[in-house]
Formats: sequence, structure tokens, C-alpha cells
Amino acid sequence: MNKYFYKKNIIFVALCILFCFNKLNAQQPANVYKKVVLQAFWWDFWNNNYPNAWANYLTDLAPRLKAMGVDAVWIPGDVKQSGLNSTGYSPFDHYDLGDKLQRSIANGELSVRTKMGTKDELLRMIAVMHANGIEVISDAVLNHMDGAGNAMNGISGKDDNSTSVLSNGGFKNFRYVSYETPANFTLPNFAAKDDYNQNDYWSRKGRWFKNYPNFHLHAGHWDTNTDMTQTTWGPDVCYGWDGGSAGYGQSSNISGVGTYNPPQSNTYMRTEAGNWTRWYKKQTGADGFRIDAVKHWSYDVQNDFLYYSMYGSGWANGDNQQFNVGEFVGDIDGYCGTMSGLAGGELRVGTMDFKLRAFTNGGLHGLVTGGGNYDIGSIPSAQQSARFQDYNNAFGGKRVHRSVNFVNSHDTFRPILDASGNYIGWDNSQELYPGHIDPFDNRLSDAYAACFALDGNIIVYFEDLFNIGNTGKRFTHLPTSTVDLPERGDISNMIWCHRNLDFKNGGYKVRWQDNDYLVVERSNRVLVGINDNWNTWRGQYVGTDLPAGTVLRDYSGANSLATQTVQPGNCLNSSAGPNCVFINTPPVDPFSNPAGRRGYSIWAPQGQQSNNIAGPANPITTQEWEMANDLGDSHCYSLGQGGALPLNSTRTRVVGKIFVQSGTQITYNSYPEFNNYDTNIGIFDTNGNKLSGAFGVGNISGSYTPAQSGWYVIKIWNSFNNTPGQKANVKVSYIAPAVASSVTNGSPETTVSIWSG
Repeated sequence: MNKYFYKKNIIFVALCILFCFNKLNAQQPANVYKKVVLQAFWWDFWNNNYPNAWANYLTDLAPRLKAMGVDAVWIPGDVKQSGLNSTGYSPFDHYDLGDKLQRSIANGELSVRTKMGTKDELLRMIAVMHANGIEVISDAVLNHMDGAGNAMNGISGKDDNSTSVLSNGGFKNFRYVSYETPANFTLPNFAAKDDYNQNDYWSRKGRWFKNYPNFHLHAGHWDTNTDMTQTTWGPDVCYGWDGGSAGYGQSSNISGVGTYNPPQSNTYMRTEAGNWTRWYKKQTGADGFRIDAVKHWSYDVQNDFLYYSMYGSGWANGDNQQFNVGEFVGDIDGYCGTMSGLAGGELRVGTMDFKLRAFTNGGLHGLVTGGGNYDIGSIPSAQQSARFQDYNNAFGGKRVHRSVNFVNSHDTFRPILDASGNYIGWDNSQELYPGHIDPFDNRLSDAYAACFALDGNIIVYFEDLFNIGNTGKRFTHLPTSTVDLPERGDISNMIWCHRNLDFKNGGYKVRWQDNDYLVVERSNRVLVGINDNWNTWRGQYVGTDLPAGTVLRDYSGANSLATQTVQPGNCLNSSAGPNCVFINTPPVDPFSNPAGRRGYSIWAPQGQQSNNIAGPANPITTQEWEMANDLGDSHCYSLGQGGALPLNSTRTRVVGKIFVQSGTQITYNSYPEFNNYDTNIGIFDTNGNKLSGAFGVGNISGSYTPAQSGWYVIKIWNSFNNTPGQKANVKVSYIAPAVASSVTNGSPETTVSIWSG
């Protein structure tokens, strides 16, 4: 203890302890769902060892994230973009996860890959994360599109209708390759070049095609000035949220033999968005969503999206604990209220807490940039109000945290880099106001300690957890190397503590707050101290719900092996009780304590030093492929997956590939369109050898346990050559290896042994 403590804090207790914030957010349910989510990318993410294969990078990073206690990873947009230079926010074809030959690398060269990689690699990454007990949060971008037309110059993507050309130059004809209509090449170098043939593009029948009336501006919504209609990021999708004539119609210029321009109903866009939601949830096995730009597209359709992904996707339902967060800059509590009203009072989606980060009293941004002059005691009042949803016993008796505390994101953090990727400045014009929080600022730890202590989930930004800002290895590191990719110890320590000490299962109470010092208790779990002073330790007697006699230690390590014992009765006879304990916290200067911690301490009952990060309760991944002619791609340079079972033929269709741990069971089920014909389903190795199979009339199932870890191929076919063509769904459950080196175990080539198109 020191003089500062006695002079300032004892007097402060006597004067203000009665009105200091001391809040328990209603009775704490028995089951509390909360997440620490790593934003597993940065703006313009890239690594030379994983070119256009970010899914493989994350696959190799997964075991490190498990050891830290990360609950989930937020991945960038994984559908086919306007080009491989896209960060994930220029979606072209939502049904292309890296399996179709369309869109360009550069100069018209086509790509099957997205920046995430191939569909096989994406699905493997999700399965490996699950094997490590980590959920995958996908980035859903449903507000705008980009890249209409052929890859080189957009030919055939433009609709010259006088209304169409009033926004985005009229580039609003979106047509996609499919199994029935792969890209047709006429140039000699057909493997690499799009032939820019207008009729070819207009003839493509991929699912969820779009025309100019599906975007703003159009006759039904004759403006681009509202949140819902502005065209900031590309052709702005119209979902016809007010019914009537809005949001549907044919292209005005697609015509000719074989071209694809069927009529649309007035529910077309809303219906197709719902269909895509269910398809994506089943196909990928993703666990939750970050939803892009929620201010800018129909709230009704967002509510559909949430319902279908949580309750309307059959076996793939996320249930009411699913992680959903919307990116809304503005009145976030108002948005949550609107969405809750649409869902009959259930808050299905939270928001990223911009109020906590910056919009109230300067928030976390003000704390870090304030240089010690910020009133840290104001931080709890900066949080948004809509933070969780309580479900009664009929719905599991759960408290599901919905809001998300964050310090940085790809929208707020845009460094200027040298050739090796080190920071040399900041591109403030591209940063969402008020801009970045520098991860090299020592008060970064104060900001994250607040994020962990307060209500809500936590998103940890990649460049806050991992240092790639001054190592010279941003583009060359291996994610498995702690030397190449060093962690910031304070942040990884907080993640470990959050998991092992089970923070959020205790009610939220602010036990002390003044200009320099904040103490938050998660009732009967932990007390977190946050000190904004540069060189002075802060200690404070605070009330606690922990039983008298409980011995606490500081799991940050800042107080070394020192302990504090909970004393009976209220501190200084105040009402802050029922019991009392002394909480000591180091200053921001890391050289003030043995562990080098910066301004925070985490006190909890001793005896929890061992790592309690257990393996996943259910490491199984389930994914379902839909076999239909308007999905997949039959071009020989694509993955060759998809397509309905052909008419009067026993030719196989490749369903997909899975990456499986040896000695674990694969179970597979097929659901053909017609239940009175005999079909076959089989598991093959990558040399085309059949390893397991099942056949029969109607729905069939089988299982196989591989002796070796690696890639396996699923195929389906009609048993007899007098069978009608038909669609089918194939569901596969399996366990991936928890450790899988993607650098050496990339995706198998789609050779004739795999594909027989």
C-alpha cells in the first residue's frame, strides 16, 4: 500500500461508495454462453507461404489458439469475390466457396480459389477448428455485390437501362457458372483466359442470379440517400422490404438463344437470401455469424437470416446460443431493440459495442490515447445497454451474451507498411472514426482488461494478439512458430484467464471506480483491477461476494506469489459487501512487476493454476452437400463437384472431399430426390480406389473408419442406367485431425481418379 491509496481512496470511499456503480444484471442463469473470438485476419491479409489459401493458414494456427483458450475465430468473407485482391467484402457469387472456375486473378486469368482458398480447404479448416474445440464465425456480406460481368473488363455485366446506369455504371447483370453451364472457352489458351463472350456469360444458370431491379436505384426505391438505399460499396442489394413492386424484375438487355433471364416474383430476393442461409449453414458447418453493414439492408431479411440459421436449418441449427453480431455504427441499442421487436422479444443478434470503444466519454479509445488523463471510472457507463438475452427454463435457462466488446478491427486499423510489413504510419483516411488504437501502446492492456471484465463477448483483433507490426515477418512467418509470430503476453494471459477462471459465469458488479482505478467483480469468480497510472501501484479494499476466508491470487502474475484473504463484513462499514478483500494492481509501466504486466490484475481463488482447457465436447464436424445442376461446376479446371445425378446413366458425381483423422468414423447419408430408385454412395481415396459404400432405394447410409489420416472423396451415382436424373443431398459426419500441416498437406489435385465429369 502507499500514501496515494490512503490520501485519495479512503476519503473517496466515505464520500461516494453509496452511489458508486454496483450492478448485478438480474439473477444469473445457470448456463451462461460467452465467447472470446479472434478476428483471424487483418485488412489485406496475406502470407507468402499460403498464397490465396488463408484457410490453410488458420488450419495450422488452430492448435495454438486452442492452447490459449480462444473459443471461436471470425473469418473473412469466404464466397467468390470480384477478384482475388478482395478482402472478403466484394461478393460476386454466394454459392461459390472456391469450387467454380470464374472471376479473375489478373489480366483475365481465371481462378477457382477465393482468397481463403478452395472449398475443400475451407471445409477442412472448419473441421480442424472443431477438432480443437473452436467455433467458426463466418462473415456474412449480404448488403452489396461487386464484379458483374466477365473477369477482364466486365463485358456483359452492364445493363444499359436508363434507371440501371444511374448507379454503379449499370453493372448489375450477375450470372454464375454452374454444373449445367460451365464457362465456355474459345481462345487457344483456354485454361487461363476468359473468352469475354457475352452470350456465354448470359447463358450461365448458377443459383441466385441477379438483375438491375434487384439493386438500388430502381423504380420501386427511387433514391440512394437513405441507410437502406445508398450505394457506398457497390451495387446495393434491394430485398424489397416494403413489398409492392420493389426489388425484383428481369434484365433489360439479356436476350438471345440459350440466355438465362427468367422472370422473378416480388419475394424473389428475400426468398433466395433465406435459401442461401440454410444452404451455407449446412454446407459449411459454420457456428455463427458476423453480419456486415446491418444498417444498410432490410431488417426483416436480417431477421429471416437469424431465424433460419438458428432454428430453420434442421440438423445444422445453431439454437439460441448461436453467436451473431452485427456491424452497426450509430444507435446500437436502437438497432437491437428493433431486431428484438421483429423476433417477438428475443434478441438474436448483438452489436459490436462502438459506444464502449469510442462513442461515450471517449471510451476505450480515449483511455488508451489519454496518456493517463482519462477518467477510467467512466468506462462501465460507456457500455451499450443491450448486452445479453436471458432465456427462461423452457428454453434452457440460458444467459447468452450478445454484445461484443472490441478494441480494434479491420475497419478501424489501417497501418501504412514498409516492404516487410512493419508499421511506418497510419492511413487515417481509411480508418473508421476515431481510428486505430496502437497495439504498441502500453494502455492496450487496460483496454482489453475492461473488455474481458465487463458484460459481453470479446473480439480480439489479430494484430493486438500477435505482433506482426515490427518483426519484419508479416508476410513470411509460419503461424506455428512462436518466434516468427510472437504473442502479446498480456492479451494471451487474459484469454487464458477468461477460459480457466470462467469469468462471465459470475454476475457483473463494479466494486471501485475513480479517475485512475477500476475494480470489477464477476461475482464469486474473479476481481479484475485496471490501473491507468503510469508508475504508481494502486491498491483498494473492495466488497466481494466471495466467501470469507477465501484465499485469492493474482493470475496475471503481476503480484507474483502474493495472496489476499477475503475478510468477513463490509469494507469500512459500507454497503459494498458482504465481504471485503484488498485488490492490488500494477501501473501501466511493465517494468514495475515481475511478469511485466501493464496496468491490470486478475484475482481469483488460488488452486486454479492448471490448464483447464479441455478438449472439445463434440469434435465432430457435419457438412451437407446439395447435388443440383445449378450448383457446382463441371469445367475440368474446377473442383468438378456438384451436379444432379444424370438421366439414364450410372456416371458418378463427386460430392466433395473431407480431411479425416485416422481411427475415427466417417458416417455418410444420402437423400435422393426420388425415393423409389436405387442409388449408390461411396468413400474413395485420392487414387480413385473405393474404400466403402452403400446402396439401396431411397435414403441410404454407411460408415467407414480410415486407417490413415488424410483426404477422402465422396461420390454418388445411380445404380442403373434407366433411372431418371435427380437431385440429392449428402450429409457426412467426421473428425478432422487437430493438427494438420497445410503447407505439406495441401488440397489434392482434382485428377481423373477423383473426378469423372
